[in-house]
Amino acid sequence: MNIEQAKAIPLSVLLDKLNIKTIRHNQNEFWCLSPLRNERTPSFHVNKKKNTWYDFGIDKGGDVISFVCAYLESQEEGHTVSDALRWIKNMSGYSPTIKSVQTPDYSLLDSKLVIRTVNPLSHISLKHYLDSRGISRDLASEHLKEIKVLNRNTEKSFFALGLRNEAKGFELRNPFFKGCVGAKSISFIRGKQTKSDGINIFEGFMDYLSLITQLKELTLNDDSIILNSLSCLKKATPYIKNYGYKTAYTWMDNDDAGKKATLALHEFLKTEKDLQHRPMNELYAGHKDVNAWHMKNLGL
Repeated sequence: MNIEQAKAIPLSVLLDKLNIKTIRHNQNEFWCLSPLRNERTPSFHVNKKKNTWYDFGIDKGGDVISFVCAYLESQEEGHTVSDALRWIKNMSGYSPTIKSVQTPDYSLLDSKLVIRTVNPLSHISLKHYLDSRGISRDLASEHLKEIKVLNRNTEKSFFALGLRNEAKGFELRNPFFKGCVGAKSISFIRGKQTKSDGINIFEGFMDYLSLITQLKELTLNDDSIILNSLSCLKKATPYIKNYGYKTAYTWMDNDDAGKKATLALHEFLKTEKDLQHRPMNELYAGHKDVNAWHMKNLGL
């Protein structure tokens, strides 16, 4: 894809891929909440005729290319024009050949749930929960937030560990709850290497945190994708397609759904030139998942 082809793609198509909903619109323009930052009042304007954008909150705007560069920068990803062209091609034009994995999704996406506060991890019950799963508190604090959530039906609030996802929602966990507030999506974590040769794919963030706790690292050398649900498999493929990774490490659960997901990923990964797939299940064979293996190693 070249620059002129990218500029011809409507901004509305890319915003839809990011789950950004129009707030006000007419034939020539629309407004929405900015995908570049957090806000409550829509200040992101799109001129549909010119296919341009302007974010009044940061006094910045431009064309499709400049928007994608700004978005990638806000996600702390590479944001050169080449990065933007690859992202646009993957998000707008590529339909991944990856089979859906049908599995019960126990996570809760509920409009009745609203975020009250987002703070650094401090709640003692959440720290004890991390202890029970064998997760280092210090390492978890680098990746997770303490989220206070209100259920508008019951008017009751609760605290949960929260991992930000790529749709600006939060994946939530506590001892009694597993769910999501905001849009459901994957979470992408950049590795320590500037241009990683490898990509790790995990089912959930407890598996990712288990591995870095085992390795005593703040993050992995290679990039990582946390699916947050097997229903998000297809959302992961644009982050891998044409990036130039050499090895993909998959860390799926050792159950039927995990095996199906590993096979589906294998079929997709073999379409990438020079990309080798390494399922890591043998490392934690005999255990349900990475976290169960990690806990066993710790004697929990």
